Formats: sequence, C-alpha cells, structure tokens
Amino acid sequence: MHLNFTQIMSGTLNKVMLIGHLGDEVKMHYFEGGGCIGRFPLATNETYTNKQTNERVTNTEWHNIVVRNKAAEICEKYLTKGDRVYIEGRIKTRKWQDESGQDRYSTEIQCTDFTFLTTKGESQGNDFNNQQPSKSQASNQQMANEPVEDDNDDLPF
Repeated sequence: MHLNFTQIMSGTLNKVMLIGHLGDEVKMHYFEGGGCIGRFPLATNETYTNKQTNERVTNTEWHNIVVRNKAAEICEKYLTKGDRVYIEGRIKTRKWQDESGQDRYSTEIQCTDFTFLTTKGESQGNDFNNQQPSKSQASNQQMANEPVEDDNDDLPF
C-alpha cells in the first residue's frame, strides 16, 4: 500500500479493499463533454459458526461501487453479474434529495483500481475476447490524469 505525503501528514487515510461478486450488471451514465460513470453493487460475505446452534451463518454486505470514465467502460465491457472482482478505492457519502424533498444519503466506494478475478472458464455466458485484461492498467493511467468529477455527486443514482 502506497501513501502519499499529504495522507501521512494529515494523519488520515480513506482506503478500501474489497473482494466480492457483482450483484448486477454495470449501469453506465454518460455526461455532456464525454465523461461517464459506471455503478454496480458488490456483495461480500462473512461466514461463521453459531456456537449455540452449531449452524453455519453467512452475512452478506452490499457495497455501491462507482467507477469513472475509461475504467467504467472497461468494467461494462468485461464484467457481468456474478463475476468476482477485487476493488480498491475510497469511501464517499453523498447527500441528495428525493422526490419529496427529504434528505437522503448514499455511501459509495469510489473505485481507483480493480482486478478481475473471474477467469474466462468460470464466467457464465460471457463472450470474452482473448485480450481480457486481468488488471486495470487503463484505469490507473486514465484516472490518475483526470480530476474527479465531484460536480456530478448530487445525482441520486
């Protein structure tokens, strides 16, 4: 894990690492000027044995993943519901208003890097090319050169 000087000096860190399965297809939203974002739910599981009943219990946590621009297009092209993926990013909570004017909050993972973990043979019904990327080099380069579009963060999707 690499920290930059600003993170070290401020004494804070906002970093998330998840491995989970897509709960749905990547939903794309395009903006004037050519930018886009992709959103998808990611499920992570915690399994333990209940000591009183000796039953295996699985709890599923759902995470809202947001990926931007070229990285979003790569995710849309190669990921499908059920695929396993490693996500790295930061937590962001957005405030927005619903149709009745009530304040609502959405907690999301702003993805900065990802790795596809589902292999070609494991993928169900996907028509992958032989050039399926295993690591998002494009997301690293593209996202490092582009500012985060916070002006779109008030959108309720």
